[in-house]
Amino acid sequence: MYLVGAGPGDPELLTLRAVRLLQRTEVVVYDHLVSSAVLDFVAPSAERIYAGKRRNEHTMRQEQINALLVKLAQQGKQVVRLKGGDPFIFGRGGEELQALAAHGIAFEVVPGITAASGVSCYAGIPLTHRDHAQTCLFVTGHLKDGSADLDWPSLVRPNQTVVIYMGLGGLADICRQLMAHGAAPDLPIAVVQDGSIATQKVVTGTLADMPERVTREGLRSPCLTIIGDVVKLHDSLAWFKPETTATTS
Repeated sequence: MYLVGAGPGDPELLTLRAVRLLQRTEVVVYDHLVSSAVLDFVAPSAERIYAGKRRNEHTMRQEQINALLVKLAQQGKQVVRLKGGDPFIFGRGGEELQALAAHGIAFEVVPGITAASGVSCYAGIPLTHRDHAQTCLFVTGHLKDGSADLDWPSLVRPNQTVVIYMGLGGLADICRQLMAHGAAPDLPIAVVQDGSIATQKVVTGTLADMPERVTREGLRSPCLTIIGDVVKLHDSLAWFKPETTATTS
C-alpha cells in the first residue's frame, strides 16, 4: 500500500516517485482535492475509486475508507491512496496507516508539497521573511468534532504567519476571534482559492473586512487562508498568472 501526496494541484509539482507509482498501480483511491491533471498520470488500466470529502458532503466516512484500504491490500492488489497536498498534514494519512498497521499491512509514504507551501508560493506570499515573520503556524479550521475552537492566544503573537487549512466556512468567526484575542483589525489576510492551478484566485484584505470580501468575490472551497504581515508582499511578488496558464495550456 502506498500513501501518496498529490501536492496542491499543479501536476508539475508531483514527485517522481509519485508519478512512477501512479503509472503502475492497479487501484487508486483518491480524494476531492486531487486535481484532474494529476489523475492523468494514473495507469489507464487502473481501477479508480473516489473517496472525496467536501464540507458537509462525504462520499465515504473515514471508517469506510479505512476498511476499504485494508480490504484492497488483503486482496494482494497494488494500491495507491492518493491525497491532495501532503498526506501527513491535515490529510488523515496517519489515521489510515494506523488501520493498515493494525492488520499487519506493509505501507510506504510518499510526501507531497503541502498546500501551505505550494499555494503560498503560487500566490507570491512567502511564509517567512526576516522583516515580517520568524514563525509560521499551520492550523486546521475544522476540527474532528466540527468546531473551530482553536488556541487563539497562540495565533495572535507578533512576527508570525498563520496558515489555516479548511477555514473558509468559519472564516467570519476566525477573524472575529482573532481580533477579540488582541489581533489588530488591519492585520493583513489572504484567502487563496484553487491554489497553483489555472482557476487560482487570490483575495487580500484585513481581519476586519475579509469576511465581506470573500462573500462578495464568491469564493468557494478549496481555499487556504494566510494571515500576517507577509501578505503585504503579494502585490509585488505575485508571479503566477492564472489567466495566462488557462490560455496557453
